[in-house]
Amino acid sequence: MLIIGAKKDYLCTMKIGNVDLGDRPVLLAPMEDVTDASFRILCREQGAAMVYTEFVPSDGLIRDAVKAKAKMRTIPEEAPVGIQIYGNIPESMVEAARMADRAAEICGGYGCDVVDINFGCPVNKIAGRGAGSGMMREPDKMVMITDMIVKAVSKPVTVKTRLGWDEHSKIIVELAERLQDVGISALTIHGRTRQQMYKGEADWSLIGAVKANPRMSIPIIGNGDINSPEKAKEAFDRYGVDGIMVGRASFGHPWIFREIRHFLDTGELLPPMSVVDRVALAKRHFQLSLDLKGNVRGVFEMRRHLSCYFKGLPDFKETRIRLVTSTDIPEIFATLDYIAEKWGNVEMEGAESVYGL
Repeated sequence: MLIIGAKKDYLCTMKIGNVDLGDRPVLLAPMEDVTDASFRILCREQGAAMVYTEFVPSDGLIRDAVKAKAKMRTIPEEAPVGIQIYGNIPESMVEAARMADRAAEICGGYGCDVVDINFGCPVNKIAGRGAGSGMMREPDKMVMITDMIVKAVSKPVTVKTRLGWDEHSKIIVELAERLQDVGISALTIHGRTRQQMYKGEADWSLIGAVKANPRMSIPIIGNGDINSPEKAKEAFDRYGVDGIMVGRASFGHPWIFREIRHFLDTGELLPPMSVVDRVALAKRHFQLSLDLKGNVRGVFEMRRHLSCYFKGLPDFKETRIRLVTSTDIPEIFATLDYIAEKWGNVEMEGAESVYGL
């Protein structure tokens, strides 16, 4: 039986603690090797109500690993922002949460508005070690760690998780109550089990069931397969969630937040972004990457993004190779200008992410 959350009156705004995210907010999901600072800033500029860092390993933080600490550094332009931590050792998670809470002092920069706990990542190197969605097999330990973190930090604590470990253990309705009872300020639910990874369709009926539970009072954020303005609106209207989170569909398509926001506010679809406008956005993104990471890392870590802006262009292979192999900054900018000149009149359909969502 399909369980659907009660429809909401969207005249109110969603808040996480004192962080006001407005009416029907659309958030950027944390994604490893994707949601770095340059991408977070760009998505905020394009309408994301809130963004999250890449996954920060708790064991790396407590060992003072440079790479782990670097992931916690944020700047004011991306606020509001959540720092997401993961792990499965209670003491390490609590210490990592304290460090995230004090990120501005430890790493410089802005810090964070919320501390988010990753109980949802399904990849083997995380879940296979009992962290991320691997914690779905130990709900008592998950709740214990969350309780300890809530008591240890001053910022609001939020959790991102899944429906359960597998088809036979979809525990999210009861688990959501338990997590709320230990003091989290919001809950994000991805509508798949860990065993599903990213296969099949997300099951929003159980997300709606959590929202419809009369015992629940914290904001519920739905995640999974939101890849168009129409699906975003359906998630709000049909399942009653307080917010939605967009993940893989934003990769190569950061303007999806602007498209969704416009549709929610006006009921009208924006036309597909032109090639010329995509080039301008890619150049903005590239410059942010250079400014924030320096020339070497800025070029290298931008490669995963650059070609995705132009997925679907005809006869693009040779140009794509130039984009993702060149280390010469003026040449990369010149290649982007060449794309605008050569394909500027090509009409593109609605953007697809690199994941084909």
